[in-house]
Amino acid sequence: MDKKEFIARRTALEFKQGDLVNLGAGLPGFVASYIDKSKNIFMHTENGIVGAGPDDPSMPRDLFRTDASENFVSILPGGAIVDSCTSFGLIRGGHLTATVLGTMQVDAEGSLANWMIPGKRFVGMGGAMDLVVGTPRVIVVTEHHDKDGRSKIMKKCTFPVTAFRVVRTIITELAYIEVKPEGLLIMEVAPGLTPEDVQRQTDAPLLIDPNWKTMQVW
Repeated sequence: MDKKEFIARRTALEFKQGDLVNLGAGLPGFVASYIDKSKNIFMHTENGIVGAGPDDPSMPRDLFRTDASENFVSILPGGAIVDSCTSFGLIRGGHLTATVLGTMQVDAEGSLANWMIPGKRFVGMGGAMDLVVGTPRVIVVTEHHDKDGRSKIMKKCTFPVTAFRVVRTIITELAYIEVKPEGLLIMEVAPGLTPEDVQRQTDAPLLIDPNWKTMQVW
């Protein structure tokens, strides 16, 4: 399986019965395809769907039924389309269990930069600013390196920061990392790797849980 699928499958294991989870644009949108359908987990999209599911090719596609990445989605039984005020009321009111966001950089303090690369064209921050301060648990999902092979997990973000010290979990194709007051703690590593392998590919210093495990996605 490719990197994105591996990350999405591991992230899908994070949620439990009754959770209300926001999936951001890009890679986070893939997570819905791997959620255990036996669990009553509701996916929220900031553009106004509560109870979003993966695209169903057997159903007619509706231009009003898309996620934050403008990908077609389904609406699961019990789901609903709501207006923007209600959608952001859920976010700002602290009613979400978690939010899953992609990023361009995340650092050792749990700050993230996911809206602008200096000198490049950008379209705005979107709902990320609200999501990261209004949700109890912020999960960053990202490939471990950028397109130039540089670590995206930094000692300090060098891009404009979306929010400071808000990230709780980082999931990449190489490792599952928790953000602790004392630093970034490796809890799991990808099959065939060791924590030391991950550290060699990471800009930020990493702590190692003595009981670290191999990442499982099934």
